[in-house]
Amino acid sequence: MIQNENIDHGKAFDWGRTSSDYAKYRDIYPQEFYQNLVDMGLCVKGQKVLDIGTGTGVIPRNMYRYGADFTGIDISENQISQAAALAKECGMDIEFHCTPAEKCGFPDGTFDVITACQCFTYFNHEELAPLIWRMLKPGGRFVVLYMAWLPFEDMIAGKSEDLILKYNPAWTGCKERRHPISIPDVYGIYFTMESEKVFDIQVPFTRESWNGRMKACRGIGASLSEEEVESFETEHRALLKEIAPEEFNILHYTAMTVLKKNV
Repeated sequence: MIQNENIDHGKAFDWGRTSSDYAKYRDIYPQEFYQNLVDMGLCVKGQKVLDIGTGTGVIPRNMYRYGADFTGIDISENQISQAAALAKECGMDIEFHCTPAEKCGFPDGTFDVITACQCFTYFNHEELAPLIWRMLKPGGRFVVLYMAWLPFEDMIAGKSEDLILKYNPAWTGCKERRHPISIPDVYGIYFTMESEKVFDIQVPFTRESWNGRMKACRGIGASLSEEEVESFETEHRALLKEIAPEEFNILHYTAMTVLKKNV
């Protein structure tokens, strides 16, 4: 269970409650997303990589083919269980641990790259920044990744978001516009900004998979009761029949920030 006054106005949420939907519906990053990392020489063969806030292991599992030695950690036992099961199904040798990122006990200088995808806002950065610095090898990179739909430009995304807010007005993961990732000042003590990019991506969905993606968001599956989630899903499915074809794309933007460890 996570509760933070700066997120959802302090309303508690638990990713473990939506782990099965998360595993099924949130492995959605297109090839362009991963190719950007490879093109920057990140998460590739010869590198040891730690993915913090790994969830169901989306980043390690999809980047596994590029040859890096991955470890994933997450605070949710349910998420880690899903990640380990999915990796095992695919014959992937990925190490997963259930632990808060701020408390992980890896030795200094263990990793070439540390990634944080779709989770950066949840951490205690005063604790995390020096820990990331210590765990990275000299010249190591800390990579922060984020992707969000654009509700003011994509009609289907906008209507779905309105429905989420109807069921959970406290949810603050809404009304996104393109912007670089905000990096707290404390990281400037330990890292130098190496690169920063923001670009658009079209992500394909069906009515079923988009409904699942909405259920697996923080504002619904991780926050609401089973009865509320069921009611949302019924209304959302009806909405999609009215406004969406069976298959469609949703406009997202992606932000990637690479920080290099200071000597």
